[in-house]
This record gives sequence, structure tokens and C-alpha cells, in this order.
Amino acid sequence: MDLGMRGKKAIVTGASEGIGKAITRALAREGADVAICARRKEPLEKAAAEIAKESGRRIFPIAADLTKPADAENFIKAAHAALGRIDILVNNAGSAPGGVIAHLTEEDWASALGLKFMGYVRCMKHTLPIMQKQKKGRIVNLIGNDGVKVSYWEIAPGAANAAGQNLTKSLASQYGKDNISFVAVNPGPVRTERWTSLVNAMARDMKLSFEEADKLAPSSIPLGRIAECDEVANLVAYLASDLAFFVNGTMIEIDGGQDKVLMDRLRDR
Repeated sequence: MDLGMRGKKAIVTGASEGIGKAITRALAREGADVAICARRKEPLEKAAAEIAKESGRRIFPIAADLTKPADAENFIKAAHAALGRIDILVNNAGSAPGGVIAHLTEEDWASALGLKFMGYVRCMKHTLPIMQKQKKGRIVNLIGNDGVKVSYWEIAPGAANAAGQNLTKSLASQYGKDNISFVAVNPGPVRTERWTSLVNAMARDMKLSFEEADKLAPSSIPLGRIAECDEVANLVAYLASDLAFFVNGTMIEIDGGQDKVLMDRLRDR
């Protein structure tokens, strides 16, 4: 299927590795030029060079810490200057610490909301006026199924995700008149570079071995495994295209049908 993205200009946050890198690759493969950001300059530039070589598209790496309002504003401005317009914004940067309430610190809660939620707010705040002037735009927010499928071990990510999901729906109502549409993508567990650290935290809090903890997520998914980055990226590429522009103000889960209640029961054994 031709997604009709040749010549589109896109932004992807948190793109030095994992899901963000896979999304950048998918968009570039479909013909888009992409500006990307992450906190660490070296892996960001490496990812950009790799994808540009593979795709023949222009990939602009711009280091930015989206927990800092000035960095977020400067990133959007620099990306707009490099691309000339912004057709697509994919908010992906951000993670939140898992854990039960007894183990979560004030810093954990602040971290969960500071990047995973406020980083998205900042990027949208500075991108929306650009899209309004263009009279069109598409925003895809990578959020997470923790916001809709509750788990007592994922309350900090769940809080940040629920806020992001509410915001996505609210903005869809506000900006539809400007021909700007929004969709939230809610992945379940995905095999990224962070997966080992998440399993380690789960093993610590649940007093399990690493091997036992590593089996919990796949056991809660009918398909028997967690998602791969490319599976999420392919969905996002379609949703970012004009073919899916009318999918507005809604959420799409990509979690293999995960049952979080089952996961919590497995932890409690």
C-alpha cells in the first residue's frame, strides 16, 4: 500500500533508539523527511545517519531535553526551519518508572509526568500554531495501554498515560476546525532497549527472579509474546498518513490483547 507520504515533513521525538527510531525509519521509508530529537547527541546523530543512508531521505538530528521548556521550543523552531513545514508530529519521547506506590518516590512521580506528559504538551504547544497557519496537520501521540488497562505496578506510567490520552481527545475537539487531527497509539510491552531495566524493576518489587519476571508480560498476552518496535512503527506510519487522517480523537491499542488483571494475578502468586 502506498501511504502517499512522499515529500511529507515529519517530527519524531525520542528517536535515537527503540520505538522512536523505528518510527523514523518507517516514515523515511515511505518518503518523508524527518527531524528527530533525543537528549543524547551521539546516538541521535548515529541513528539519523543510518536512516538517511538507508532511505535516501533527509533526517535532521536535533539534541533536546523535552523536560526543559526552552529545549522543547527550540527543537520545534529548529525542526520547522530545517523542514520548511511540519505535516506530522509524532510525540514519542518519554518513559515513566514502574513500581508499586510504596517504592515510588516524589522524584519518580515528577519524572513520570515531567517528560511523558509535559514533554508532549510542550511540543504540541509550539507545533499547533505552525499547523494552523498551514491549514492542516496530523499529530500522533505514542502513549501506552497503562492509561486504560490498569495495573497496580504501573500506576505512575498509568497516571501520565491517562493524562496524555485525555489531552489528545480534548485537543482533537478543539483543533478539528483548523483541519488538524489527533490520534493516540497505546502500545503494551515492547521489546526496546529499556525492556531489561523494566523487568529488573518488576523482579525487585515483586520479589521474583529476573527469569520469572520476564515471563509475566508474555503470559498476560494471548499471542504469547511482547511487541517488536517495527510492529508499532508500521501502525504509526499508517496513522500518520493522509489515509488515516479522519481517525481523529480516538485511541488505538497495540498490545496483543493484553490482560493487565491477569498480569497482576500472576505477580501475586
